[in-house]
Amino acid sequence: MNQQAQTQFSDLRQSANLTISDTAELLRLPEAEIIAFDKGIKQPEISSIQALKGMSLIADIQPKTTSEKNEYKFIDLFAGIGGFHLALHSLGSECVFASEINPYARKTYIHNHSKKSPNLFKSNNFAGDIKLVDIDTIPDFDILCGGFPCQPFSQAGFKRGFQDSKEDRGNLFFDIIKIIKKKKPAAFFLENVRHIKNHDEGKTFARVQQMLEDAEYSFKYKMVKASDHGLPQHRPRIFMVGFRGETTEDSTFEFPAAEPLRMTMSDIFGKPCNKAIGYTLRVGGRGSGLMDRRNWDTYAVDGGVVRLSSVEGKKMMGLPEDFEFPVSETQAMKQLGNSVAVPAVRATAKKIIEYLHQHAD
Repeated sequence: MNQQAQTQFSDLRQSANLTISDTAELLRLPEAEIIAFDKGIKQPEISSIQALKGMSLIADIQPKTTSEKNEYKFIDLFAGIGGFHLALHSLGSECVFASEINPYARKTYIHNHSKKSPNLFKSNNFAGDIKLVDIDTIPDFDILCGGFPCQPFSQAGFKRGFQDSKEDRGNLFFDIIKIIKKKKPAAFFLENVRHIKNHDEGKTFARVQQMLEDAEYSFKYKMVKASDHGLPQHRPRIFMVGFRGETTEDSTFEFPAAEPLRMTMSDIFGKPCNKAIGYTLRVGGRGSGLMDRRNWDTYAVDGGVVRLSSVEGKKMMGLPEDFEFPVSETQAMKQLGNSVAVPAVRATAKKIIEYLHQHAD
């Protein structure tokens, strides 16, 4: 085994916070064999490397211990399956309110978050339609998070923007503004598809910025890919961050730097794949075929054609290994297509928390 492979195995093991004994138990191998991998005496199987890469990503989004928790509270609007929840909870913050109207996404959210955030559900603060919520009943919080509905601004949604009348999706951003003005959180963290920036010749995005600045917040944004933070998926998204009581011009907030890939699509499938970085997971249009320009879920894997499932999709989004979908495979894939890349959100959320610490009164 060469030195690079040796370093990869030992570095991944340590990054995953695993001892020799832990790794032996995880891979179901003798400890002597793990030591041999660490020292470069023996070469591990690709499945072993894949398992360690997955555990390394999961280690990044595990909750802190109680003694390490910070005091920040956040709300999770248009929550989907809770990607923002996973990211901020792993940094020690507490979710005090969430909203999601889709019944299938609600089922998945409750299934995966009720144990880690029991008070959210015991206090009946997991709402459905945000438009029916009395803002005064929302608990005080520090950070507003939300991937407000992106269909009006996406290619698939024909880029209708604020003019989208279906279920008032294009106007749900105004509910964010109402909550921000009423509750005055310390910061916001919003996410949308990259096409929002150029929609209506940039007028939609300019309006978003102006409304947030008029509410006395700074407005910083960056186009972030899932692959910028270790995941083998492009998934370009616009991240928007702002802080109360400062102007955009005066803000010194900086988004995190990009990180190297931690795994490729070959690691995702456990076999050689024709692409290192995968396509962006989407909500619809499955099964168009390997050679179709619209293809996003079919890959050439180890000489065959493989269609992506929620098992691989979960890894591509950086969801923890124990995350479960108590819904059909069709719904699981839709939920993944609507979700956020957890490591990318976590990296920016960490910067937000650090910034709040630095500028605390």
